[in-house]
Amino acid sequence: MSRPKAKPTATAAKKKSTTSKVTKTKKVSPYNMYIKSELAKVKEKNPGIAHKDAFKLAAQNWATAPQNPKVAAK
Repeated sequence: MSRPKAKPTATAAKKKSTTSKVTKTKKVSPYNMYIKSELAKVKEKNPGIAHKDAFKLAAQNWATAPQNPKVAAK
């Protein structure tokens, strides 16, 4: 004998609809904006560089960047 499948409950259906309805966008940090533009610059200057290495260089440049709030405060 096979059992009949249980019907989904109303709460299960409700959970699916609420999670997919609303998506909030986060505020982009100054670091993220800088890295996005700096990564493009680093890759333009060094076309054969691996992404990982380019990201390291961009992150190192952030330490002295004027967009960095910690540098600007000094």
